[in-house]
Amino acid sequence: MAAANVTAKALPSVGFLGAGHIAHAMIRGFLRAGIVSSENLVVSSRTRQSADSVKVHGVQHSTTSNREVAERCKILLAAVKPHSMSSVLKDISPVLTKDHLFISLAAGVTSKKIERHLPGGSKVIRCMPNTPVSVRNGVSIFSAGSHVQAEDMRLVSEMLDSVGISFEVEEYNMDIMTGLSGCGPTYMYMTMDALADGGVYAGIPKKMAIQIAAHTMIGAAKMVLENGDHPVELKDDVCSPAGTSIQAVRVMEKAGYRGILMEAVHAACRRAAQLADLKNGEDTDKAIKQ
Repeated sequence: MAAANVTAKALPSVGFLGAGHIAHAMIRGFLRAGIVSSENLVVSSRTRQSADSVKVHGVQHSTTSNREVAERCKILLAAVKPHSMSSVLKDISPVLTKDHLFISLAAGVTSKKIERHLPGGSKVIRCMPNTPVSVRNGVSIFSAGSHVQAEDMRLVSEMLDSVGISFEVEEYNMDIMTGLSGCGPTYMYMTMDALADGGVYAGIPKKMAIQIAAHTMIGAAKMVLENGDHPVELKDDVCSPAGTSIQAVRVMEKAGYRGILMEAVHAACRRAAQLADLKNGEDTDKAIKQ
């Protein structure tokens, strides 16, 4: 069945090429959303141990053959490192047809590069989810390749919206979105842990402090999303003259808190653009020096 003829409410077999963290996160999310059954998932990885790791989610079909996944599934999600993409494409190219929909989760690898290694007319979509898709609260960014149809984009949007929220962008924005939302949970986890450590320093047990910090972040996010207020306005609302919050803001500004986050996003954006040019996972001396 061609991907364009199905909806995310009744997906046919879905194949994952790769069994790393993001593959596990998306598998958990899709299963929780009920858009695909564990019997209709097929996952490949380079080693049998890695391939079988998805069985913890109830996945019944795992293999070390990328080609086997492509032969069994029309919707393919390539959850591999950028430097591994070329070998994956080489494996599946002989059996790929125009009925396949190839969704790349690899940072930095453009749709043009992918299309050059696949049969003419192959449908390619780039996607950058983040790990909270596992609890159906992820943010996923996606962009169209040269040959996808509107139906394909709608299908991918439905798939991604089942595990959070999705945004379609022009492909030139994908590296930026990788730095903002793809890496975003990392910034949140570090902030959460720092807040909790502040509580520990003041005398609160760490486990309780993490819960308080996490729920505080959830509540703050909901006020932005549900009320439509600007974060700066909400910050100003709690900063009473000579109060505790404005004292904390002064310390954060003095330490360059906002600038650090901005630089972190920018560094991740630059890195995303560099990853596709690295070979065999080797780094370069030029990485992140601009």
